[in-house]
Amino acid sequence: MPRCQNCDAFVTRAYARVFTPRGTDEPRVCPQCEDKIRDGSDVRKARSPRGN
Repeated sequence: MPRCQNCDAFVTRAYARVFTPRGTDEPRVCPQCEDKIRDGSDVRKARSPRGN
């Protein structure tokens, strides 16, 4: 099963298929990563709090 490269959390195959580039099986960040977000083809620190 796919896992987040940042926090090692489990992600579904459907999530990985939608949020990863072709040829990559594991996303760089996931919804559990409160301090990181995807920014185009990069990952950056969140500018504002997420979630709560």
